[in-house]
Order: sequence, then structure tokens, then C-alpha cells
Amino acid sequence: MNKKTIKDLNLQDKKVLVRADYNVSLDDGFKVGDDFRICQTLPTLNYLLKKNCTLFLISHFGRPRGKKVKSLSLRPVAEYLEKAIHRRVHFYAKDYTQKKNQQELKKYRAGEIVLLENVRFYPGEEENKEVFARSLARLADVFVNDAFGVSHRVHASVVGITQFLPSVAGLLLEKEVKIISRAINKPRRPLVAIIGGAKAKDKINLVGKLLEKADHCLVGGGVAYTFCKAWGYEIGRSLVNYEMVELAKQLFWKASRSNTAMLLPTDVVLGNLKTGRVNGVVMSSQIPPAWQALDIGPKTQAEFGNIIAKAGTIIWNGPMGVFEKKEFRNGTDFIYYAISQNRDSLSIIGGGHTLAALQKKEYLQVIDHVSTGGGAMLQFIEKGTLPGIEVLEEA
Repeated sequence: MNKKTIKDLNLQDKKVLVRADYNVSLDDGFKVGDDFRICQTLPTLNYLLKKNCTLFLISHFGRPRGKKVKSLSLRPVAEYLEKAIHRRVHFYAKDYTQKKNQQELKKYRAGEIVLLENVRFYPGEEENKEVFARSLARLADVFVNDAFGVSHRVHASVVGITQFLPSVAGLLLEKEVKIISRAINKPRRPLVAIIGGAKAKDKINLVGKLLEKADHCLVGGGVAYTFCKAWGYEIGRSLVNYEMVELAKQLFWKASRSNTAMLLPTDVVLGNLKTGRVNGVVMSSQIPPAWQALDIGPKTQAEFGNIIAKAGTIIWNGPMGVFEKKEFRNGTDFIYYAISQNRDSLSIIGGGHTLAALQKKEYLQVIDHVSTGGGAMLQFIEKGTLPGIEVLEEA
């Protein structure tokens, strides 16, 4: 990575503002359910603590749209982080843009950790207001971006603040950039990209980029049915983004002239999403008008599995079906299984729904890298950089 990291600066005894991504799931609305993103920031925090830094941590949680929403407070994260890092974590709920409160924050000493309240409670965050970014900068001597998952956002705590403080990458951000860059730019062949999920609008441009990079592009989930529609199949009530059909047609043309094999599902599992009823398996070209395709079928699993087994590099973003219902999660489970069986590949997975679909935690022990970014990972693959990376200091 051609950007400076925390290892390139003298941070001894500095006050450091760390942008983290603690947008985690909560069980029962008040207890951290999935601690993956929290744990991934610990190497950066521990490194800074060894330098006797005072840490001010800033993150968003949910989408409060610039208003204070009690259910979207980061207080449960502060309580969980305290246990994870084995140190006191102070939670600061007051308005930290006010000068009188900033004077209060200056009382925290070296080695102390302060988690500030949800940055998206402030309208200036998502609007990337200069005055808001400047108020954040007054808290610290140095800014550290360790939030790969939001580095595609042009927000004040990601981009705007870098105008006012020396700004470098944390260890997590550095790790994400290095491993994804290696997989895309210097992959061990064959490079197999697996694209699923529901949002065709977010994924179809990525498929276009992968047609320049990958040896195989396996398309499943809701994204696949937009391509099926473009191919001329009747898709019944299956998910389709009609605005993207013409672009999908262009990508078929592009694929026919590239060295990338793009595979759509051969067969699909039909069902009723509301009732969870399964109505059998049919070929992708034979979806009845009244039914939805909600998962990839067994023939598709076998075809995808054969390609995954021979891969040198695997990148996966997006489930193969409606995993929230057990009747339609078999395809996604199989992709996890297939990747876990190829121990010789470099495997990278990303996306909140991809992780949420995980049924067996042991798969994570054999997958090389689990990205903390969903949309950020997709945009980084597509463009090779992100706004929150571009603004950091050059190495």
C-alpha cells in the first residue's frame, strides 16, 4: 500500500482519533451479537496503547440520519470492547463538538480509551461538513483510519477530517488493502469470483470489472435473475432489477469476447418466500409464472463446486439464496463448504449478508481473509481505491 500507516509515524504519547467500524449486530437490542468487527480493530488499538497514546474512538451505528436515536447508541459496544481489550473504556455520550465538552475530553490521559457516541447522530457527518470535521480534529493530534468498511463513504469522519490532521491507515485497513489487492492484481490462477446477494444494482458493474480480471465468474442469488432475464429466460416472480437488464445484456457480449467464463445457475429451487414452502427444483429456463427462484439447485452446486475446487484464488461476496429461511440456504452453505475444502487457494469473503449466512464457524478457520467491508470491498475491487484511502498521507 502506498499510504502511510501507524508504523510510519512517531505516535509516542499522542492523542489519536481512530475511525473504527463498530456497526455490529445487537441481540435483544442491547447486547453485541457478532463481535467480528470489534475484534478486528484490537491489533491497531493495542499497538497505539503500547505507544502510550490517548485513544478517542469514533464510529457509526445504524442509520439515524443525523438525529439522536436511543436504540442506536454505541454504549453496548463500549461495554463489549472493554471486555475484549481488558481495559477500561470510557463512553462519552455528550455532544463532543461543543468546546466546553472538548475541554472535558482533554482530561483523559495517556493509555485511556474513550468511545464517542454514534457519529451519525450529527448531520455534519454524512454531509461531510467542514465545520464538523474541524470540530472532530480538535480532539486529537493524529487521525487513524481503521474502518475499511466505510472507506467508500465521503463522510466527515472518513474524508473531511484528513484536511486538519496528519492521517494514516490502521493495521486493519492496511491488511484489507494488501490482501484484496494481491487477490485481484497478482492472483494465483485460476481466479474464481463468486457474486451473489439481492442487489443487482450494486453488483452488476462489479461483474463487468471481474470480466477483465477473473478466469471464472459464478453468479447466484438475486443478481443472477437479472442476468437470466437479460438472456431471455422467463423468471416468474424472481427478483430482478429491470433497470439493469440492458447493462446485463452488454456484459454477456463482453463475456463472449473475454477470457472469463461467466456461469449462471443451471437449476434453481422454487418456493414461496412468505410461507417458506419449497415447490421443487427446475431448470433456470423453466421458472413458472407464479413462483420465485430462491436458491441455486443441486446441478448448479456441482458445477460451481468443481470450479471452486480447482481455484488458486477465490473471492466471494453475496449469498446464493434467501438464507434467512432454512429451506433456501443450502446453496450458500455449499459454497462455504466448497471453499473450505480447497486448502490450497487464497480465499477471501466479504459482505454482511455473506457472513450472516454462515452456519458453521469452523469454516472461518480455513478461509484466509474475511473482509470487514461489503460495499467497500466491492468498490475497491471495481475501482482499485476508495475515497477514505485516497486522502491518507503518501508513504
